[in-house]
Amino acid sequence: MRTAFPWKSYLLAFMLLLNACSSPGQEVGAPPAVQDSTFGPLTPRRVVSTEALQRGRVLDRHDSVLVATRPVYLLALPTRPPLDSLKLSSLLGWRDSTLWRRIEAALPYEGARPKGGVKLLLTNAEAKKIQDNQTEWPMLKLEQRTLRSYTTSTGAPILGYAYGNAQSFLSLAQRYHRGRFYRLRNGGVESYYNGLLNGHRGYAHPLVDTLGQPHGSWAADTAFQQGQDLHLSIDAKLQAYAESLLAGRKGYLVALDPRTGEVLAAVSAPTFAPGALTAPDRTGTRYKLLENEDMPLLNRAATLANPPGSVFKLVNAAVALQLGAISPGTGFRCDQSLINCVHHHPVPRNLTIALQYSCNPYFYQVMRRVIEHVPDSLVADTTTARHLNLAAWQHYAKSFGLDTLLGVDLPREQAGFLPTPAFYDKARRTRYWKYRSIYSLSVGQGEINLTGLQMANMMAIIANRGWYYTPHFVRSIGENGPLARFTEKHHTLIDSANFEALIPGMKAVMQRGGTAATSSLADVGITVAGKTGTVQNDEGDDHATFVGFAPADNPKIAIAVYLENAGFGATAAAPAAVLVIEKYLRGYIAPKRKNSERRMKYRGLAYEREHR
Repeated sequence: MRTAFPWKSYLLAFMLLLNACSSPGQEVGAPPAVQDSTFGPLTPRRVVSTEALQRGRVLDRHDSVLVATRPVYLLALPTRPPLDSLKLSSLLGWRDSTLWRRIEAALPYEGARPKGGVKLLLTNAEAKKIQDNQTEWPMLKLEQRTLRSYTTSTGAPILGYAYGNAQSFLSLAQRYHRGRFYRLRNGGVESYYNGLLNGHRGYAHPLVDTLGQPHGSWAADTAFQQGQDLHLSIDAKLQAYAESLLAGRKGYLVALDPRTGEVLAAVSAPTFAPGALTAPDRTGTRYKLLENEDMPLLNRAATLANPPGSVFKLVNAAVALQLGAISPGTGFRCDQSLINCVHHHPVPRNLTIALQYSCNPYFYQVMRRVIEHVPDSLVADTTTARHLNLAAWQHYAKSFGLDTLLGVDLPREQAGFLPTPAFYDKARRTRYWKYRSIYSLSVGQGEINLTGLQMANMMAIIANRGWYYTPHFVRSIGENGPLARFTEKHHTLIDSANFEALIPGMKAVMQRGGTAATSSLADVGITVAGKTGTVQNDEGDDHATFVGFAPADNPKIAIAVYLENAGFGATAAAPAAVLVIEKYLRGYIAPKRKNSERRMKYRGLAYEREHR
């Protein structure tokens, strides 16, 4: 016969045991009491600091607060009786359509009826208007909460969120096939520096006698640490300006200070407001962001690696100069039987002319000299020579911070890719591949993939003639400066003289006859060193790229722009880049480029209206 388990006796015994293990002044896991010859038994205790922890703020490079923990107001709208939306909008100072747009953004789908009704975030000024007119609006309820608040509508991939504040988004993302990808890649600096932002409580570990008097300690004390402020390297105004130029596109723009590695602006387009992933009244917005085919939640600058196109000719030229395959005065015929050249130009008698006109056949032959060079010792084994030469090329190119993680302070950075001899042996299923099967490397296509951060850092390296600091978004943690690794200078394997040889050609790109001559800033006294690129795309329109730095002889900003399906780099990417350069260096845009600026911003506004 089965007997019932004595649950009551079991629970009583368990409670007695738990009470014995957690007697006053001693927590579970602490060492047992010790016997002292003078004071008798000493009990170990763990005393927690009573000081309240406050999560640190996030500020831009000019100390404007971008993210902070603040008290906010939620307005609960009644479901019945019907709401006089026009009168309420007038009270709050909103346009007639604003209220319904806000309600739509808060609902997971059209016609949804949340159990608790719709709640909208209000500013302090808006909440005061409700409070002052509460007698006229008795059906409206105001609720005060303390939430992580964003004071900016830009920089979402940079700012990110703390996981504890984004549970609604994370739960929603798990239901989508791309959910896990987004979940891991949207945390930004809020996630990366979470421990420093949160701070930690202080703990004392005294040994106390029967009278509660301390006599030494049983473990090292832990000091209380308030949450630290993060001072970003981002210029909030420049970030907002760059986003306004790219809002109607798909792609990225990264600008950094080559002298320090500090990121000045990093745009991933399409853009979205950083508060969209955490605000309690943006559920519908989160659904739309997850379902959007343009994938706005993808941080293109840090987590998406693409073929760089012709801008990579700069790296190939530097490596070829270092290996002695060419000199600055080397010329080649523009032989279009080798590879198509889209520009009509003079014979590229030297490297400067070849860069100015981005001659594809020239760089095809540059790379061919690198790969097909056969030393006397290997004259009978050209296959081994090609393997060694490609390995040398990859080794030198990798020293630019390519084919590896740069180590930026954002989650889930991608490493990019540079092919090796072993890769081609496997991909071609033979060791006997020839240069003709890998020649696309000469124009930055094929298997090469770089991220936006790597492209901008590539420009910083050339601007510095061979060295760089790891790009980073936080220039100071509290009063202590950046993380130590961001103050370490890295050197490439290329001599400075070989970088110097690239500069005349990069300047010529922006001058008369160059591929980006129409984007010159010479009219305002700024010499830009740049390089355009067009990335072939078999699935649609080509992608447009541009990289550069300015002023050319005293660089203060390095930039990389990549616009998907935008066509030529000279007509799409270069104008956006030079506008950001001019805005940063001068603070305003010359009248000559105002029309270009208006066209780009109009396209962004049109995109926002379409996807609102």
